[in-house]
Amino acid sequence: MIMVRYYYGNDQIFLRILEEIEFWKQQEAEHTTVIREIVPGLDSSSVEELQSFQRDFREIEQKAVQLMETVIRSQGQINQSMIQHIMEFVTYAMRESREFVQFLRNLLTAAPVVNNMVAKVVINHIIRESEYFIGIAQAIIYRR
Repeated sequence: MIMVRYYYGNDQIFLRILEEIEFWKQQEAEHTTVIREIVPGLDSSSVEELQSFQRDFREIEQKAVQLMETVIRSQGQINQSMIQHIMEFVTYAMRESREFVQFLRNLLTAAPVVNNMVAKVVINHIIRESEYFIGIAQAIIYRR
């Protein structure tokens, strides 16, 4: 389990949260594939929504990498504008995870999932993982 540690210093704390975003968005993108594979008979609307989440998560993951590269190149000289940009990005990444969790909660009541115990267990596990990321993001946002 990865934990954000506050003793890194200003530029390092931003690198840590961006690393977290990169990691968790990769996980969430992979989770969309897992769900599509373990829930046969999923309606086309849900499949399309999962594919949309997957694209969004991949884009966020790539943006996190770009921002990490920018922070590294700044050599510890992060200005207020960059800090604001990173914080807005963290908020956006968190909001996407919240929307994903809400979608998954609704999916738990869908016909193909209701009687599929494996799908229920996996989806609930995915929800917990996304909620863990949300907690990390909130800790960073509310710390500021």
